[in-house]
Amino acid sequence: MSAHEPPIKLVFLLTPDFAMLAFGSAIEPYRAANIAAGRKLYDWTIITADGKPVNAGNGLLVTPDCAPEDAVDVDRLFVCGGVQMQQYKPDNVIRWLQNQAQRGTAIGAVSTGAWVLAHAGLLQGYRCTIHWQSLDALREDFPDIKVDPSVYVLEERRYTCCGGTGALDMMVHLIAEDYGDDVVTDVCTWLFHDRVRVSTDVQGVAQQTALARKSPKLAAAFRVMSAHIEDRLTPGQISAQIGVSQRQLERLFQRHLDCTPQQKYLDLRLQHARRLLLETSLPILDISIAAGFTSQSHFTKCYRERYQRTPRSERLG
Repeated sequence: MSAHEPPIKLVFLLTPDFAMLAFGSAIEPYRAANIAAGRKLYDWTIITADGKPVNAGNGLLVTPDCAPEDAVDVDRLFVCGGVQMQQYKPDNVIRWLQNQAQRGTAIGAVSTGAWVLAHAGLLQGYRCTIHWQSLDALREDFPDIKVDPSVYVLEERRYTCCGGTGALDMMVHLIAEDYGDDVVTDVCTWLFHDRVRVSTDVQGVAQQTALARKSPKLAAAFRVMSAHIEDRLTPGQISAQIGVSQRQLERLFQRHLDCTPQQKYLDLRLQHARRLLLETSLPILDISIAAGFTSQSHFTKCYRERYQRTPRSERLG
């Protein structure tokens, strides 16, 4: 772009209890791009559903510029989400997003903002991602949407990321598409960001890396268990998939995690169930099945032992 072209107009829609780190990671690369270029490459507007100040998840109050209806000349917009987003779908926000999509605006989501895009019907036919805690819930509520565990996903005029510093990686990628690698190099230098993750990187790398340091086979077993929550495998099947004997598998878990493979597997299944309880309205029976339990009573017993409350009280709480 030439120095005479107008800046790209961005809009950030902040939702109640939005994730401040993710929002900062999303907006700061654009500020750095302006500084690095010595001119305004990007201009942005902050909006909320009613145009009133909104609290971030950390309690900080942010005053927006306007309501959605007053945001004009939008080139690219991002919905910045936080906790408990699965039921957030204000009518005026949904209509505004749909209108922007009809106009050809590029639309994205940061952290759990993908819930809002899904409610607006703007992810049908697209691949997307969301914060790891909502991956399973989004899949359950919107089975026709292709939900991916990547750090970020860029498809035609739809951009989604997992949140946190993943937002920085996604925005850097978009800046590179807008203005090239030289600007991005300056942006990353300004932000002390020395490794830009690519869209094929998956969430949960830190946990996998920590396990791999203990034992690559342990990390492999963890991946197999995580991929077979509903159709749970036997210890023999897990050990066969990672190329060790069942006895070796049991020794690995005892040595590095001080538990049996069955105990860790149960913990993963209960974590999965807890996310579904908190993030979806699925019946508890369906959640117990999705977590690999053959009966709701057994699920309730195991859940109470793990979390000191029943699945029903967890949801009510």
